[in-house]
Formats: sequence, structure tokens, C-alpha cells
Amino acid sequence: GFGILGSAIVALVVLAAFRSAIIADVSAVDYCWRIVLGCGAIPGIAALYFRLTIPETPRYTMDVEHDVNKATSDVANYLQKTDTTDENDGPGNHVGVPKASWSDFTSYFGKWKNGKVLLGTSMSWFALDIAFYGIGLNNGIILSAIGYADTHDADFNLRAYNSLKNMALGNIIITIMGTVPGYWVTVAFVDKWGRKPIQIMGFVVLTVLFIVMGAAFNPLKEHSIPAFIVLFTLLQVI
Repeated sequence: GFGILGSAIVALVVLAAFRSAIIADVSAVDYCWRIVLGCGAIPGIAALYFRLTIPETPRYTMDVEHDVNKATSDVANYLQKTDTTDENDGPGNHVGVPKASWSDFTSYFGKWKNGKVLLGTSMSWFALDIAFYGIGLNNGIILSAIGYADTHDADFNLRAYNSLKNMALGNIIITIMGTVPGYWVTVAFVDKWGRKPIQIMGFVVLTVLFIVMGAAFNPLKEHSIPAFIVLFTLLQVI
């Protein structure tokens, strides 16, 4: 949620920095989207750096590297909060733990009672991603449809700048009102309500909201923009 909010803020800041350039020549927008897209690589690079520099978990050391001594030392160091190393550090004591194979995968998930769980979970999230992220990717179109992103400036370049600025502001408002609170409501209640009930509740409510939004899109847009905004915000919350 904070990442989505951050991306909208970055877009607004970059647009503000290029305001004069865009008003002078609208093709300067090309630089904006390239910079915004490039900024998205920064968190990924930071995450990659920390991932490459942190020590492996004892479970990985045991299950993948099969090094019993190192895994035991890592656990002891963590529990004691010290930097001491095990006296047996070296080549390590490797054990012959069998590796998982495709035959193991197929034999386990080939059974309907196991396969249906994987199939149901993966297809549910596949369908959700198409609908939910499809809505997110088209926020600008929706903001234009309800008239929020439209401007009436005579100058084309100024109109383009203000339209993009309004879209960025609209994305910030949507994220603050819906996306961020939605994520953190789940963080607060997931252990109390349970993961499965929360997912079922989310899928059911989203299904109802998508049906309502799809069936009544034009009437809502034409006759009740506030109701449209409320429903659209609820899509982000759920």
C-alpha cells in the first residue's frame, strides 16, 4: 500500500518538476514517465542488495545446503545474540537429505484432495489479479470518466499537464482513502479473523462490488458521482 502511494507521489513530484518543460513542449511528458518508471527500480535494487548480503536462514542451510553444523551454529548465534562461531565451522557436516523432484510434486498434487487446494487458490488469485490490478492500471481512465481528470484550459500543453497532475492527485487520494487502510485493516485483524475467512470475505465482497460497478457504471457516472467514488474506494479497501 505504501509502495502504491509512493509511486503516485513520485509521479506528482516529477510532473511538478517538468511543469515548465511540458507547457513549452508536451513531448517532455516522455521524460516524466521514464523517470517515474526508473524510480520504481530503486526499491528493487535495495531489496536485492539486502537479499544478497543477509545470511541464509538455518532452515535453508539445513534443507538446501544440507550443512548441519552451520545450521546449528546459526541458530545458537541468533538465540544468544552473539557473533560467536561454532568450533566445527569448516567444510560442514553434510547429510544426505533427499531433494524434492517433479515426481514428488506430481504424486502429491496429482491427488484431487491436494490438487484442488492448489488449483482453487491459484485460479482465485489469477482472477483477482486480472480484475483488481486491471482496475488499478486504469485509474486514470476512471478518473477521466467521472470528470476528475478533465480540464478546460485553452492551451493544449497546459491542459495535458493539468490532466496528468489531476490523475496523480486522484491516485494519491484513492490510495489514502482505500488501498493503504485496506492493507492495514488486514494486518490488524488477520490473526483474529483467520486468513481463510478474510480471503473468502474479500472475494465475496469484491465479486458483489464488481458486478454492481460493471452493471451500473454509466448510470452511476451520469447520476451519482459520489456513489461511484464510494464504491470505487471500497474496491481498493477490500
